[in-house]
Amino acid sequence: MDTTAHHDDSGTEGWQRTTIAKFPKGSMYTTSGALDDNALEQTGIVSSTYVRDGRIHSPQTGKRGPGDSRPKRATLKEGDLAVVLVRRPGDAAFVTAEHAGWTATRSIGIIRADPHVVRWLRIWLQTPTAKARIDEDVTAHVEPTVSLDTLRSMPFPLPPPDVITKYHRAFSLIEEKINLHQEAARKAVELADAIHDDWSTESPVWETRLLGEVAKAKTGKGSARSLPRGTMGPGADAITPTDLFDLPVPHVERFRLSGLAHVSEAWPPGTFMLSTRPDGAHIAVTQHSASPTRCVVAIRPADDKDSWWLLHELRRRSSAIAQMAQGRNAREISARALSRLSISWPDSTTRGDFHTLTDPLHAMARQLVSEIATLHDLKDALLRDISAKAGVLLEQEAEPDEERVNVPRPSMVPTPREAATGHESGWSPENRRASQ
Repeated sequence: MDTTAHHDDSGTEGWQRTTIAKFPKGSMYTTSGALDDNALEQTGIVSSTYVRDGRIHSPQTGKRGPGDSRPKRATLKEGDLAVVLVRRPGDAAFVTAEHAGWTATRSIGIIRADPHVVRWLRIWLQTPTAKARIDEDVTAHVEPTVSLDTLRSMPFPLPPPDVITKYHRAFSLIEEKINLHQEAARKAVELADAIHDDWSTESPVWETRLLGEVAKAKTGKGSARSLPRGTMGPGADAITPTDLFDLPVPHVERFRLSGLAHVSEAWPPGTFMLSTRPDGAHIAVTQHSASPTRCVVAIRPADDKDSWWLLHELRRRSSAIAQMAQGRNAREISARALSRLSISWPDSTTRGDFHTLTDPLHAMARQLVSEIATLHDLKDALLRDISAKAGVLLEQEAEPDEERVNVPRPSMVPTPREAATGHESGWSPENRRASQ
């Protein structure tokens, strides 16, 4: 493996080919978490469930009870990189002051190094090259899993610190703008929710109707794997339950399986796609023709002017809808059961007034979602460019007598005494049972 500076015409002068394992002792420390994922009921826990979109999203607090003793090696520090090892291998997030001192579960790998190296690794793990390499090594151990040892041995390019700083600033600005747009879109929809709640509370007694009386509903069939693999282009979206979970707003610019040809029974734009989990109902409003898959119900109001009232009524009855679902994880929801849902149904004039009042809020949310998609396109273009620049460098064969990468030694990188090599034993399918 060649770790000398790389010079060519692709803009990678000074870039080096290396691996985490080749960093000098004391400048890099890696380990995996130490708690089971079923410890989520405890406070101050970070698992793969909470690492999404480059951030740690946890509903918990970091407070612990007296006598709460946890392995110190799995304690997160500000500036660490928390890498997902299970379910969504390779997703990563910086540990901020908010989650410093929390404990990582076994589904999380911890990388601790000089700030500019950690920043670069977070960017690199998002590139098509890194994702493809991780996918090659993912094991089907109940859930998609990659070992920390795989990450340690995975070659990656390391640009000079000033180049990393520029990339880090660009990606940070893109992500900050995405987060701002998401928050603004969420507030617009929440305001419409609040208006619906206010009208429902302050209004006279309205008629109670069954969903099946005011809307058409049909359960999807098939799975993503059963879909025909045609050329992507003009066609219909295929909606799976996963596509609906954890959406910040019920508007989506494009779905994961977009533009599939030969998708049967496509529903027109403006259709609600609903799926359930124990935490409630998850709903999206389609912007293109779409077809639901198994465990997704398509819902279409009889009159388009009733859409926003029906959407917010369904959101308000999220828990009741989840209780109608079957299966251990409340994932099996049917159109027949949903059609029996009782909903508040005011007169047509009231429904029309509500539509007029809240339509601008939904239009705002849709516009912000569209801008978010543009920002993601920009981010993806930058990641593809990094992959292209690194291509020649990563194709070089490793040299038997290669030198360790020459990186600035940090003034302080905490390394536990028991980690003589700078690394703790990584989580892998082979040692999982032994570590429990």
